[in-house]
Amino acid sequence: MFTGIIEETGFVKNVVSGHDSGEIRIGAKRVLEGTLVGDSIAVNGVCLTVTRLHADGFMADVMPVTLRRSNLGKLVTGSPVNLERAMAAGGRFGGHIVSGHIDGVGYIRETHKEGNAVWVTIGAPQEILRLIVEKGSIAIDGISLTVARLSKDSFSVSIIPHTGEETILLRKKPGDPVNLENDIVGKYVERLLGLNVSREAEDNRQEKQNKGITLEFLRENGF
Repeated sequence: MFTGIIEETGFVKNVVSGHDSGEIRIGAKRVLEGTLVGDSIAVNGVCLTVTRLHADGFMADVMPVTLRRSNLGKLVTGSPVNLERAMAAGGRFGGHIVSGHIDGVGYIRETHKEGNAVWVTIGAPQEILRLIVEKGSIAIDGISLTVARLSKDSFSVSIIPHTGEETILLRKKPGDPVNLENDIVGKYVERLLGLNVSREAEDNRQEKQNKGITLEFLRENGF
């Protein structure tokens, strides 16, 4: 589990993408502290397992599906990335619950300054937008952010100077992809509500079957 509080911006040293597997090497410093092979590090919000450690970074395997469903597949040597180690059991919880499992990719629409902050508008698919609420949380490239505005095909966040300096978000330009992860609580609520609706529909169907042919049944079927 992660919190969406970025610890460091690293950079891609190398990406190897094959038909059945991929491997990425990340240059980093701070996230190496206390890290062991087998530990998890979020790279642009994607949970990756450290397979090798170096004095100046780490290696991780990347599944083809991860490359396809996130912006990791578009990274090249030198690309900057947001990095966060998995949350320690006794650590501070400064952001929100981030699983490191990306729900989809959005694209930067526009950015503009307002006072000391920068507004970033992101276009996103409907399956992402339907689980976004204004003032709710979302992870963008692994950054825990609050949704400030919401429309039918996009949402906006306001970036304070500290977040802009400590992450890669404001280095991006219109058209650039960003990894998006919805608030996990909303996803569980949607799933549970969906199961309840399905269960009620099945119960109603079974009840009608048990009643046999009724006046209601005849009316519903055009008699």
